[in-house]
Amino acid sequence: MDLFTYYRSTSSYRVRIALALKGLPYEAIPVNLIKDGGEHRRSDYLALNPQGRVPLLRTDEDTLIPQSPAILEYLEERYPETPLLPEDILARARHRSVAAIIGCDIHPLHNVSVLNRLRQLNIAEADVSAWIAHWISEGLSAVEALIGDKGFCFGEVGLADVYLLPQLYAAHRFNVSLESLPRIARIERLALEHPAFQQAHPDAQADRPL
Repeated sequence: MDLFTYYRSTSSYRVRIALALKGLPYEAIPVNLIKDGGEHRRSDYLALNPQGRVPLLRTDEDTLIPQSPAILEYLEERYPETPLLPEDILARARHRSVAAIIGCDIHPLHNVSVLNRLRQLNIAEADVSAWIAHWISEGLSAVEALIGDKGFCFGEVGLADVYLLPQLYAAHRFNVSLESLPRIARIERLALEHPAFQQAHPDAQADRPL
């Protein structure tokens, strides 16, 4: 498999975690979102992914799958040996609820395209920062209330954690305080000691600037 990725893209980070947890080999193909106006806007990349975003997975069957939720579902169904979701249907729903809060309600509101649009509308940088902090803090407070008191989000590592850790990386990047979130802090400590999360971390990627 090939994964078109960018080292600090939170949605790419999700997929890297899932691949590492499942022990699946892949080739990382960096797509720099900053350099020369963004490699994701080049015609050769747009021919692969018309939306011009990362991540993009090219499967062993040479099929292209954009969007991290679709990629994660594909990996879960195609490679079920190390599952990201538990067997119990209600437990699966809990994982998906946390994933949706992060993937639908937090991350899109601090995506680079949204922030660039705010700046194009002459929103002051301080207000852009306040916008980011508001949506991350509000969403993570909800996640804190939903997750458990032991282990990862719901005990064993799973889909909720795959979504949560990249969002915490973004929170740190944007200087959003996590001091009032002890459950989330516990999970972050556990994840940062886990080999799969270490392998997938932005700092461990070949395209991270030196």
